[in-house]
Amino acid sequence: MAPPPPTPSISLRMLVPALLALFLGFRVRAGPSPHFLQQPEDLVVLLGGEARLPCALGAYRGLVQWTKDGLALGGERDLPGWSRYWISGNVASGQHDLHIRPVELEDEALYECQATQAGLRSRPAQLHVLVPPEPPQVLGGPLVSLVAGAPANLTCRSRGEARPSPELLWFRDGVRLDGTTFHQILQKDRATGSVESTLFLTPSSHDDGATLVCRAWSQALPTGRDTVVTLSLQYPPVVTLSVEPHSVQEGQKVTFVCQATAQPPVTGYRWAKGGSPVLGARGPRLEIVADASFLTEPVSCEVSNAVGSANRSTALDVMFGPILEARPVPMSVDVGEDASFSCAWRGNPLPRITWTRRGGTQVLAFGPMLRLPSVGPEDAGDYQCRAEPGPSGRGGGAADARLTVNAPPVVTALRSAPAFLRGPARLQCLIFASPAPEAVVWSWDEGFLEAGSRGRFLVETFPAPEGPGWVSVLHISGTEDSDFNKGFNCSARNRLGEARARVTLGRRDLLPTLRLVAGVASAAVTLLMIITGVALCCWRHASFSKQKQLVRVLGSSDNSSSRCPEEETGSSEEPGSLMHNDRSDLALGEEGALETKDPTNGYYKVRGVSVSLSLGEAPGGGLFLPPTSPLGPPGTPTYYDFNPHLDVMPPCRLYRARAGYLTTPHPRAFTSYVKPTSFGTPDLTSGTTPFPYAAFPTPSHPRLQTHV
Repeated sequence: MAPPPPTPSISLRMLVPALLALFLGFRVRAGPSPHFLQQPEDLVVLLGGEARLPCALGAYRGLVQWTKDGLALGGERDLPGWSRYWISGNVASGQHDLHIRPVELEDEALYECQATQAGLRSRPAQLHVLVPPEPPQVLGGPLVSLVAGAPANLTCRSRGEARPSPELLWFRDGVRLDGTTFHQILQKDRATGSVESTLFLTPSSHDDGATLVCRAWSQALPTGRDTVVTLSLQYPPVVTLSVEPHSVQEGQKVTFVCQATAQPPVTGYRWAKGGSPVLGARGPRLEIVADASFLTEPVSCEVSNAVGSANRSTALDVMFGPILEARPVPMSVDVGEDASFSCAWRGNPLPRITWTRRGGTQVLAFGPMLRLPSVGPEDAGDYQCRAEPGPSGRGGGAADARLTVNAPPVVTALRSAPAFLRGPARLQCLIFASPAPEAVVWSWDEGFLEAGSRGRFLVETFPAPEGPGWVSVLHISGTEDSDFNKGFNCSARNRLGEARARVTLGRRDLLPTLRLVAGVASAAVTLLMIITGVALCCWRHASFSKQKQLVRVLGSSDNSSSRCPEEETGSSEEPGSLMHNDRSDLALGEEGALETKDPTNGYYKVRGVSVSLSLGEAPGGGLFLPPTSPLGPPGTPTYYDFNPHLDVMPPCRLYRARAGYLTTPHPRAFTSYVKPTSFGTPDLTSGTTPFPYAAFPTPSHPRLQTHV
């Protein structure tokens, strides 16, 4: 039997390895295939620069060419027809680089390196041509005039075919400025047109002369291109105000200096104080005398130019004494309520304020406020807000305010003069009341009376002539016996209460009054006689200044005469007896002077008069003294016999009057006098009248008789 034929699957398995072996053998015999060792890449080149696109092939010995946007440039190395293009590199090593110089805008395209015989094409490479921006322009430059303080803008513009479009930046002193806007203007062909940038600013006077830089920057020119402009500012004056000295005493002179810088120049100055112009002040200096108002009213200087004006002000530190700004206000409060006062003083330095009560020294409070809690009637009065003078000694003082404490009335009976029976009488009371009394009533047994008259009674009430309060007077016409025995009530009432006081009427007899009037008249006559005698003696002394006046005193009862040791001229003695009487009206001072007593026993305070004089002689050689009181019973003159009591003979010289007085006899002339216990009837010679004024002998020289 015969074997089966081979299947197709076995044949195919045998054919595949055979073919593979054949293919590998062929590859070994042919060598490596052509390939790119280096391909061109995208390139950015500045306009006018050189562009180089690399291309390297391996295992290829055929034709190599470059294409531009699909257009073949040719296979020759020098690329005829493309004067700025050429191919460089070692052909043996497969180097075929494309060069373009100088690069122009038209050179911007897609370039490929092709191995024609091997059918190889490189990846496309884009050539970008960059065009640097032109220097920008600033409108109004290079010197831009602006007004300080006024908003302004600066425009920077870049024109040309710059690729890419430039960015415009602003710089000052190397620092980029903000506050700019940027926009482009495209041409119709959608190519880049001009570019503008605007800088918004509000310049100040310090920006005068400043330089600003507008820089056009792009990839084509990383360092950028700059345009510099200078700012020329017109600005109102910039003012500086100073004062010398800054701290002064009130009344001193100070100088203000106003300095200003401006563009354009300053055209005028204006000075003011507290907002009011200082008349006559011109120019940059002001000299003025400082006072307290400068502390609160600053001095200002306003400077002007064509652009505008500016001013500066300064306050002056003036030292001045306290000045009263607000006086304390009088207050009226009820008893038990609180009271407060306030005052305001102004000064530099601040014054020290104290509160006292008028007439007192105790400080009640310090500062502008005084508070008195729960006041009583004793708190009523005037209170003073006082400020001490300042360091210069000026200012200061006090301001008063009265505190009235409302309380029930206080009624005080005033002393009334005694009245005669059936004569007029006047009763008074003093009323203190706040608020004012609503009614003042006088009452007695038979009735009462508030105002006006009724019968013998009349009431009148009026403010006290001196000091606070009211005086109410009850007039009685034709007093009766019962008026001196009953009491009168003075009552006052206000809204806070009522008070009263009892007033009595004293009785006055007629006889003591007559005696008093007679005593006053006697004293007046005595004083007149003393003055007349002194004047007469002085006149006599002036007429006979070269003669010495002697005083003769009888030394014994036997009519023996004695002479004074110092007498230069004699005088005859006159005999007579001396009578003793009470010496209560004759007082001898320490110097032997004769003093007169007050005849009214001090009621009218009649001051005694002390004189020294020669005494008149009574009949019989004694000394005559009149009765002690003109109202006493008539009687014989009083005589004093000094002879029994004289130890020595008194000197009788009449000394010269000094300061209105005559020197008395020697003090020892009266030292031995003893007042007798009783006096008898005068022993007068026969034929002598009880009051023998006419029998007195006329002395050889004038004598002064004094009634005491």
